[in-house]
Amino acid sequence: MALITRAAKEPSAPARTRRRLPSIPVVSGPAGTLYRGREGMWSWVGHRITGVLIFVFLLVHVLDTSLVRVSPEAYDAVIATYKNPVVGLGEAGLVAAVLFHAFNGVRIMLVDFWRQGARYQRQMFWGVVGLSGLLFVPFLVRHLAVVFGSH
Repeated sequence: MALITRAAKEPSAPARTRRRLPSIPVVSGPAGTLYRGREGMWSWVGHRITGVLIFVFLLVHVLDTSLVRVSPEAYDAVIATYKNPVVGLGEAGLVAAVLFHAFNGVRIMLVDFWRQGARYQRQMFWGVVGLSGLLFVPFLVRHLAVVFGSH
């Protein structure tokens, strides 16, 4: 049995009714940004950036901790270099990254496995930001007091 298409049944169409190529959709968004998405896209970007930062920290942490087996004096020297305000601010950034990454990971699981997850992904993103901030601020107050010596 031969497959007969509609075009095969009809005579050739006049020039004015010929098919045109589909137009490319225009993506609108804030000017000056590389990505034009909304909360879901920014959540994706934030999750990747915080994941890389956490990975780099863990790599450095394993390397400097392994120094204790090679030379306890070298380990003590490296740890002594970490006792300054710049590293203290980096530690605060690490805690912020871990909080966002952890809560956003839960949001991603809800979007993937909860039937209504995709519908509420925007609200869950702002919940992740709010909950991360809510837990980060008390930590930051205490941590900065310790870093800058007013504990």
